[in-house]
Amino acid sequence: MTEKRMSRWYFGGLASCGAACCTHPLDLLKVHLQTQQEVKKRMVGMAIHVVKNDGVLALYNGLSASLCRQMSYSLTRFAIYETVRDMLGSSSQGPMPFYQKVLLGAFGGFTGGFVGTPADLVNVRMQNDMKLPPEQRRNYKHAIDGLFRVAREEGVRRLFSGASMASSRGALVTVGQLACYDQAKQLVLGTGIMGDNILTHFVSSFIAGGCATFLCQPLDVLKTRLMNSKGEYAGVTHCLRETARLGPLAFYKGLVPAGIRLIPHTVLTFIFLEQLRQNFGVRILS
Repeated sequence: MTEKRMSRWYFGGLASCGAACCTHPLDLLKVHLQTQQEVKKRMVGMAIHVVKNDGVLALYNGLSASLCRQMSYSLTRFAIYETVRDMLGSSSQGPMPFYQKVLLGAFGGFTGGFVGTPADLVNVRMQNDMKLPPEQRRNYKHAIDGLFRVAREEGVRRLFSGASMASSRGALVTVGQLACYDQAKQLVLGTGIMGDNILTHFVSSFIAGGCATFLCQPLDVLKTRLMNSKGEYAGVTHCLRETARLGPLAFYKGLVPAGIRLIPHTVLTFIFLEQLRQNFGVRILS
């Protein structure tokens, strides 16, 4: 009889928060690069500009909103994906087929993206606030203050501005991260060369991070522009059209920093998640 441990439903949210604390400066720089109207600075130049003008701690602007987002968006998508996967896996012979993982990841990510939209909106605004002139800054004290102020000053519906885009992006990211991670891990373990250890988790999550970056970057650019807008876009279609005028590469603006941020975030998330599972997961005897 062997012992196996399964994740608890909230481990994904905790793991994502841990990863966000490590990669938040990269996320902030990505938002700054994506909201440039013209390509003026690259990643290193933007980092120097932020630190020079606002100090090192400015790289952590909006951290509370980022953690709030992870505890809504990531907790929801991980909970749906892992709960359903484990339920189906325990009642069937062997792991789920890849197409089922993709469908489940898309559903979980779409739901999580919708749930996390308000925190995501505040996150983008807080990260981008320092770029605005002092008289145009929103100056949210923290994530909860931002959520209440948006609801009070702009209406509750504004909290879900860009929800369709955020949900679509969430579906693609979750397919790239969770479904591809599970499949990559299954293939790596199937070779018999490596066991269920941290090296396997690293290789599998690195592959998943690359897949997620490629899949979601166009939607990520549109989502960021919509959430940071001050009414210049009439909707998703208008934002899509205006971005397309800048050329097809505009949809991949910030691809390198997005990858530099998303891949380490994915790697850290799954390493933290696997450590939580192995040390604090539910024990199952088989």
